[in-house]
Amino acid sequence: MNDDFRDTGSEVLKKPFYFLLLFFTAIFLAVAISSKGFVIGFVIIILPGIVWVLFRIFLDPRFGLYSAFAFSFFAIGITRYITANIPFGLAVDAILALVLIALILGKGRKLNWKATGNDFTVASLIWLAYTIMEIGNPESVSFAAWFYAMRGVALYQILMITTGFLLLKDKKDLKLFLVIWFAVSVLGALKGIQQIQIGTDPWETAWLDNGGALTHRIQGKLRAFSFYSDAGQYGASMGHVALVAAIMGLGPGPKRRKRLLMIVAVICIMGMLFSGTRGAMFVPASGAMLYLFLSKNFKIFVIGIVFVGGLYGFLRYTTIANNNYQIYRLRTAVQPSEDRSFQVRLENQAKLKVYLANRPIGGGVGSAGNWGMRFSPNTFLAQTPTDSWFVKIWAEMGVVGLLLHLIILFYLLGRCCLIVWNLQDPVIRQIMAGLSAGIFGIMVASYANGLYGQMPTGMVIYLSYVFIRISPLIENSLPLRPSLSK
Repeated sequence: MNDDFRDTGSEVLKKPFYFLLLFFTAIFLAVAISSKGFVIGFVIIILPGIVWVLFRIFLDPRFGLYSAFAFSFFAIGITRYITANIPFGLAVDAILALVLIALILGKGRKLNWKATGNDFTVASLIWLAYTIMEIGNPESVSFAAWFYAMRGVALYQILMITTGFLLLKDKKDLKLFLVIWFAVSVLGALKGIQQIQIGTDPWETAWLDNGGALTHRIQGKLRAFSFYSDAGQYGASMGHVALVAAIMGLGPGPKRRKRLLMIVAVICIMGMLFSGTRGAMFVPASGAMLYLFLSKNFKIFVIGIVFVGGLYGFLRYTTIANNNYQIYRLRTAVQPSEDRSFQVRLENQAKLKVYLANRPIGGGVGSAGNWGMRFSPNTFLAQTPTDSWFVKIWAEMGVVGLLLHLIILFYLLGRCCLIVWNLQDPVIRQIMAGLSAGIFGIMVASYANGLYGQMPTGMVIYLSYVFIRISPLIENSLPLRPSLSK
């Protein structure tokens, strides 16, 4: 053969060494799968891919950051298909840890570490410090519960924000973030729509039969959950994407891009409705109000208030379209006095108020919710549903922790709004206004559901903080537009 060309696969297999290597590899895989099950075979098969990812992370840490971000959408849902006790959620931690190691050992000297020295990082460190302090909470009964729970409460925030400030710097990074977020979200929306219109697949059906139906089949109607952890997270995520995509679509830019963004918004709104999550509607509703304020257009702001008021009146005081289950579910969100589940939440909060009266720092991180049921199932907090993200923080970290958390969140939101207010480039300003509105929408909806800090919503929020904080730098790196250069 001509030395200018490599051997084909068939030519390589004619060589005894490679043939024997393939033969014994096949034997090894067959024995491993037959004795240990499919999971071990799957792990062996994907091992080369894992090695390749590790090399890529050390060569390009941004690849690791975006990999962790993308995987956070699937980390919980994948457990419906791979039922072995594999902590896929910890894979996100592992990737982010590898990114930090790669930054320190690899490109550490070339990076501007001063980029992390800002108020967003400081606020995240203060929150992390309080979370670590909770280890010493005398009410806490499980360090393992603290370890698992603190990741979503504080660890992901500091890791994503720190690595984000080190690695993300220009419009290309912003575009990649939005493309990954929107593309995966559209897939999630289509998957949820398929669950309602066609039906769940065998693995999803098994998950429903093993307890998932308790919260995902209401009065015989399925609530779509897609490949997310649950319908609540799915619905809020869809509302989040729809809001940001619609705001971007209303801004300046090519008509083709604006149409595409509006298609994304419509698809995700459909996904939100199919989730049957009533609290999800507050994401686009409240977020839209903040966007109208940031638009600096008083007339549009008033029109928006009138529109939202009209929508509220339609849901609150009419019964139009009640035969549509999705609209009926949304209507119950604005009629709390007639909603038994809302009344139960108020009853649980009243119980928590009595329990926490003499516990200013709460019952310990990880003592409530799923982690409480897993590690300390017989305790009061584990057996008292919190439902809300802020109620969870209150229960686990006390009134002190809740006040600190709210101060930090509203400080970060206020800083985001101030930054957006002073931006000059219309395209960048519109994107950042959308991201700020999305953050606020999630904050409001987190009163009803445990959203903030949960994957993937938390990961989107943390990277949104980073891009809003560096948006003046992105703006200054762009060439002046004709309309702005005069």
